[in-house]
Order: sequence, then structure tokens, then C-alpha cells
Amino acid sequence: MDTTSAGADEVRPDRPMEWALRSAEPTDIEAIAELRATVMRPDLERLGRFDEHRVRQRLRNSFSPQHTSVIVADGAFAGCITVRPTEDGRWLEHFYLAPGLQGRGLGSAVLRTVLERIDADGVPVRLNVLRGSAARRLYERHGFTVDGQDPIDVSMARRPNAGAPAGG
Repeated sequence: MDTTSAGADEVRPDRPMEWALRSAEPTDIEAIAELRATVMRPDLERLGRFDEHRVRQRLRNSFSPQHTSVIVADGAFAGCITVRPTEDGRWLEHFYLAPGLQGRGLGSAVLRTVLERIDADGVPVRLNVLRGSAARRLYERHGFTVDGQDPIDVSMARRPNAGAPAGG
């Protein structure tokens, strides 16, 4: 079990929040698929790509509990993040946070923790984000830069130790 946790000082003081990462279990799949559908719906609708079934099925088809951590905030399921090993680094995907918890610093705290681990391995990390998604700003604040894009996705990469600026 992943025992990473952080205190309230990791999250903006709108309301102190305790959070932790735990290893995903196969039984987490439906909660994560449902969260994915909820979180991605506005951006997918804006891009004309939302499909009630496909948004959940794509998660089910690619879910890998051995590479996924569940975010628990104040003792409840709050989201997830997947980091898969690749030939030359890591692939970050399925980073979803419950809408009511977004914008409070929790996503930054989780991302900072995960990136510190990746940096310790000295490897780059890559991801895709939907065009126009607010998540792109989060990734840019943590050292990701654009390395390509198509009509739907923006590809981003981050060199090891390209961390967020102080206070990031």
C-alpha cells in the first residue's frame, strides 16, 4: 500500500484538508470510471467528443491498478492518478480530482508529490491533456512544456527536476 500523505499545510487554507495516496484496487475501477466521465464531460462536450459509454469504457480498457494511486481526502475517495513506466521515462494519465475539490491546491499537492518520486528516478514524464482544458495550466506550473498537439490533445513533457517555482 502506498503510504504517502500530507497535512493541511499542503493545501490552500480555504479549508484544511488531510489527504493521502493509496494503491488502487481492481474494485476501484467503477468509481474511477464515473469520476472520469464527470470531470472530462465539459471539455469533451466542448470538443464535440463526449460519449456517455465511451468515456467510461476507455478507462475500463486501460485501467492498471498496479500503476494507479487513489487520492483520499478527508477520508473519502477524491480522485486518482496513474503513472506508467515507459521505455524512456514515465507516462502520467488518468489524473482526476472530484470537481468540488478542484481549485483548492489538492491537485498541485498530489502532482508535486508524484513528480518528486519521478524526479528521484531521474527520468522525464509525458502526458496528454485535452485542448482548452484548465489542467494544462496546472501542468505548466509544474514544469511541463508543450511538445506537440492535434485537434483534440496537447502533448506535454517534463524533464527531471523541472519543478514548480517556489510556492508553486
